[in-house]
Amino acid sequence: MRTQLVLTVVGDDRSGLVRALADVVDQHGGNWEESRLSELAGTFAGVVVVSVPADRTEELRAALEPLTGLLEVSVRPGGTLPAEGGDAGGTPVLVEIMGNDQPGIVRSISSVLADHGLNVAELETRTVEAPMAGGQLFEATVVATVPEGADTDALRADLERLAGEIQVEVTFSRSDDLAEG
Repeated sequence: MRTQLVLTVVGDDRSGLVRALADVVDQHGGNWEESRLSELAGTFAGVVVVSVPADRTEELRAALEPLTGLLEVSVRPGGTLPAEGGDAGGTPVLVEIMGNDQPGIVRSISSVLADHGLNVAELETRTVEAPMAGGQLFEATVVATVPEGADTDALRADLERLAGEIQVEVTFSRSDDLAEG
C-alpha cells in the first residue's frame, strides 16, 4: 500500500534544489508523481505530489527536515476530497485577463469566480512592460471548474461587467468553446 503526500517547498533560488528534493524522495522509496515548481523574484517555490510505501511515510517526513536551510518543506497527506463548496465535477473554463497593472485585479476576479462557486485549479499571473505606452501590463490565466448547474451566462456577464469597472480585458471560454477553436 502506498500513501500520497503533498509537499510544499520554498527557498532561495539556486542550482540543485530539485535534485536535492528528488534524491530524498527516491532514497525513501518515493515516486515523484506531479509538480508545479517555479522561480519568482529570486525565490524557488512549488508543490510536489509524491507517493511512498505506507510504512515509510514517517521516514520520508523525517528525511525532508534536514533540507531546511536549503528548502523549507511542508508535508501534508494527499488524496483529500475537495473542500466543502468545491466540486470535483463540472465544466472546466479558461479565464484570461489583461490590462494596466493596478492593485486588486486578482481579488476582484477571484471574488466573481467564488461568488459563482468556481473552483480555481490553476492561476498564473505576471506583469510585463507595456510596449509603446510604458508602464506595466498585468496578465493572468485562470483554469477553473464551474459546478454542475451553474449559470455560465451570468458568470460571463459578471466578468464582463467587472472588466469594464476595473478597465481590463477579460476573455472567458468554456471547455466546449475551446474544443471548437
